[in-house]
Amino acid sequence: MRKPLKIILSIVAGLVLLVMLAVGVVVFFVDPNTFKPEIITAVKNNTGRDLVIEGDLKLAFFPTLSINTGKMLLNNVQGFGPQAFASLEESRISVELLPLLSKRIEVSGVVLTGLTLNLVKNQQGVKNWADLIARKAVPIATSIPPPQQLTPTALSTFAISGVTLVNAQINWQNLQTGKNLLFKELNLTTDKVSFNQPIAVDLAFVADNTNAKSSATIKLNTTLTINEQFDTLALSHSNLQATTVGENIPNKSLTTLLTIADSAVSLPQQTLKVTGLQLKSGDLSLTADLSGEHIKDNPALQGTVNVAAFSPAKLMKDFAITAPVMRDANALNKLVMSANFTAEKNSLDLQNLIINLDETTIKGTTSVKNFATPAITFNLAIDTLDVDRYLPPVEKTQKPITSPTIALMAGAKSIPVETLRKLNIDGNLTVAKLKINDLNLQDVQQHLTTKDGLVTSTQTVKQFYQGEYTGNLVVDVRHTPTVLAIDEKLSHVQVEPLLQDFRGKATLRGTLDAASQLQAKGNTGAELKSSLNGFLKFVCKDGAVLGFSLQKMVDKGKAMLKGTDVAVHDDNEQTPFVEISATAVVNNGLITNHDLLGRTNKVRVTGNGTANLITEQLDYKLTTLLLKEKATPTEAEQFHETPMIIAVGGTFSKPTYTLDLAALLTEKNKAKVENILNKVKTEENKAKVEQALDNLKPEQKEKLQKLAPKLGKLFKKLF
Repeated sequence: MRKPLKIILSIVAGLVLLVMLAVGVVVFFVDPNTFKPEIITAVKNNTGRDLVIEGDLKLAFFPTLSINTGKMLLNNVQGFGPQAFASLEESRISVELLPLLSKRIEVSGVVLTGLTLNLVKNQQGVKNWADLIARKAVPIATSIPPPQQLTPTALSTFAISGVTLVNAQINWQNLQTGKNLLFKELNLTTDKVSFNQPIAVDLAFVADNTNAKSSATIKLNTTLTINEQFDTLALSHSNLQATTVGENIPNKSLTTLLTIADSAVSLPQQTLKVTGLQLKSGDLSLTADLSGEHIKDNPALQGTVNVAAFSPAKLMKDFAITAPVMRDANALNKLVMSANFTAEKNSLDLQNLIINLDETTIKGTTSVKNFATPAITFNLAIDTLDVDRYLPPVEKTQKPITSPTIALMAGAKSIPVETLRKLNIDGNLTVAKLKINDLNLQDVQQHLTTKDGLVTSTQTVKQFYQGEYTGNLVVDVRHTPTVLAIDEKLSHVQVEPLLQDFRGKATLRGTLDAASQLQAKGNTGAELKSSLNGFLKFVCKDGAVLGFSLQKMVDKGKAMLKGTDVAVHDDNEQTPFVEISATAVVNNGLITNHDLLGRTNKVRVTGNGTANLITEQLDYKLTTLLLKEKATPTEAEQFHETPMIIAVGGTFSKPTYTLDLAALLTEKNKAKVENILNKVKTEENKAKVEQALDNLKPEQKEKLQKLAPKLGKLFKKLF
């Protein structure tokens, strides 16, 4: 607004000069209209513009000496069309009579009615007032020389008792951007106007933004001090109220209040200072103090800002912004922020940053350089953060053993490729307590870098279910498809509470050590699963498989061989073990293992098979050997000759365990099996056996068929 203000004040000064010319001829009772040509010539010489005075110039002598003008027009610069640059419906300038006796001019009032300014920036960026600002004044040639004290230098000693603008209007057109602003119903009143002295100002106008289809009614009260060069000004006790209405405004109407205790601008020194700034708009309220230097050449601002508590959720609702559906309906309910800032033309630094979001406190520093293609750095510390509160609602499902990185990736439906390609980030983050995808992590440290489409994240969790986690994640979006690489390690992790939190149900207990190196391609979870390749290994000690009793399976096998009833087991089925270990290869989402080893106090287990991450199907075989004699210093462990094979099928969420009966039908066990069959001659028992046989897999039935010749009539009783 400094340019329009300068233009308006220049018009006022020109009219005052007009009064001085009129005063010079009053003594001779000359008609002021006689000097219209000279006034027009003077304006032409000083502005290069044509002035049109349509009305008459009229003098009045009581109660003050005044001159009244009719309509006047100042034409536009060439290339900006026929519309006038400025027009004025009428004006009145009054001068005190008594000071004239002392050869002093004291303007008692200036009233401008219907002033209109048409300000335009063309498509080349040229402004239609640039020539007026740059042009130097040309001495006025007139047949009646003004008194010596009426030189431009002496003008700075003049005092105007008050300036009044009535129903002024400013039209602003930016042809480069297509934006248009209209300032209308502009009314201004001041008390005594004198350079370098405080001036009370009351301003009111309506601003129409045709592009945004909104309108704001603005009122300003302030005390202004300005020098005669219009390049140094100060404002004190400033109060601004703006009421904005429009379709995109909360509740169709929003009132904003701005108060500033003191502010000062010096263009020669290129400095700015603002103290006691308070802004309130709806539920949003902030305070700030700032200072600036090099404000013309290379603006640099520094200061402090404090944002009072408000509800981001309510703010989004007020502005008709659709908030994401979150698990916690009370999330985004409170935000408080404070920071020290340094801002330059193309950068922003925040120091001593403190953000309180709901129950989370974030402290640290962050900076942004090059707003067009931002380069972001940060160093932040968070006390406690529950990410799940802000994620969409989900149900806990039976999922494979996971890690923090996998859990984080699971929280995203797809990889935002275009966003990642544009990011340039280098930052450090620490979180004392973190919850994500129902996993509880403590003492989290992360270093994140993203540049030119390559994302690298190194993270550690010092307290991860009584153990530790370390991992590296690389996401390469420089080409299509996206390439994902994960290298992770779990050390001494208690797996039961981990699974309980993540799945809602634990199927394994023990101390877990695991490592994985995995790669995948794709942008969605399904694509990543189907292309997942790599290697993983684990060792779990001193635990138990929950929901499955290996002892129960063994007892069933023993009972079948002995022809006795199966022992009764409690419902709390589990298989305690000393150690389970395995390595696996992942190929396009299929996990294949050939070397599972398990050891309990009574059983040794080996295993092999597959787990399909895409279909979540299990196809696995466990081979168990019963321990007959424990190892001694001189003898190895002794096992019973007959292994028991357990087929593991079903899905991740509903695994099934089936004892392989065919594996028990060896020559040594023929008699035992025949003894069993003699007991199933009743129709009831036959039905049970037939049902058990129906449950066998095709390959198991095939194995039984191959054994049929050896068992002769035995199988005829079965089939």
